[in-house]
Amino acid sequence: MSVVADAVRPPSRALLLLEGRAFWELGAFAASFPLLRMAPRGDGHSVLVVPGLIASDVSTRPLRSFLKQQGYDAHGWGLGRNLGPRPGVQRAMLKQLIELHRTSGRKVSVVGWSLGGIFARELAKQAPEAVRQVITLGSPFTGHPRATNAWRVYEWASGERVADRGEDLLEAVRAPPPMPSTAIFSRNDGICAWQCCVEAPSPIADNIEVTGSHCGLGVNPAVVYAIADRLAQAENDWRPFDRVSGWRRFVYLDPQR
Repeated sequence: MSVVADAVRPPSRALLLLEGRAFWELGAFAASFPLLRMAPRGDGHSVLVVPGLIASDVSTRPLRSFLKQQGYDAHGWGLGRNLGPRPGVQRAMLKQLIELHRTSGRKVSVVGWSLGGIFARELAKQAPEAVRQVITLGSPFTGHPRATNAWRVYEWASGERVADRGEDLLEAVRAPPPMPSTAIFSRNDGICAWQCCVEAPSPIADNIEVTGSHCGLGVNPAVVYAIADRLAQAENDWRPFDRVSGWRRFVYLDPQR
C-alpha cells in the first residue's frame, strides 16, 4: 500500500472525538485477560516497548505486564515522556538496545506505539544485527506529519517545526527496516491517518487491521493477541499473520479491501 503523503488528510473530527473509546478498550483488555493468556507463549527473548508522543512507560505497562506473563523479557524505554527526537534520545535508546542484545545474547524485538513505532523502525535500521523484528501500532511512518491530528502537539513537545522536515528526511523515515516488520493499524484511528500507518508489500512485511481507537491500541485485546502471535514466531521462521483461520476471520479485517 503506497500513499502520496500530500494527498492524505488527518482523521475527521468525529473520529477524533471517538478516541474516548480507549477507556472501553482498557476495560476490555482487563476482562479478556484470561482469554489472552491462551495466546502463543514466548521463548524468553527481550522485547523493548516504546511509548507514543507525550506518553511514558506507564502507558505501555499493561502490555509489558502481559508480555512478561507470556514468557518475554519485556522492557520499557526508561526515558520518561516521549517528547520527540530530542538530543540524546536516540543515543540512549540505541545504548539500551545494544545492552539488551549483549546481555541476552539474542536479538531483541522492538514494539512501538504511534511515534514510538517510528523510533522503533529507525532504531532497527541503526542496529539491524541486534533486532529480531519490529511491530508498530498506529505509527504514521509513510506520511507527512500534518496527516495527523497531533502535529501541533508534536511541535510543542519536540520544539521542531514539521514544515522544516525536508523530503529527504521523510523518505528516509518511510524506508522499511531490513528485518521482519508488522504494522498494526485501525481505519477508525482518530489521531493518525491510517493510510500512513501501513507497510508496503514485501516478503518480510505485513499489515494487520483491527477495529479501535489510536489511544487504545496498546490495550486493545485484538492488538495484544496479534503482538503475542508475532513475537512467538521462531527467529528465522517469520510468516505473515494468519487472519482467516477459525475465530480470527471475525476479528481481523482484510487490510487489502
